[in-house]
Amino acid sequence: MRRADREELLEAYREYEESRQKIGFRELLLVTLIVAVILALFLPKVYLANEIYYTSRKINKLLDQYEILREENRLLKQRLEQQRFKNQVLDTIF
Repeated sequence: MRRADREELLEAYREYEESRQKIGFRELLLVTLIVAVILALFLPKVYLANEIYYTSRKINKLLDQYEILREENRLLKQRLEQQRFKNQVLDTIF
């Protein structure tokens, strides 16, 4: 490649770089404001969705424990009734 060709190529590149549009302060501020508005709109929704999810998990866990305790209470009542019956039968024998 000749020196003149290189100089011509370098000059064309410099002209290209100068003609490129640079981002100004207004454009940067506009993009920042748009991003801030989008975040302000969507972050509360994400927060609420997460809170609802974790609260429903706690509720389901408590409901499971409630069902277990209800079944255990039923079994204890049944055992108590059996003991009462056994006690009554034994009392009549002696």
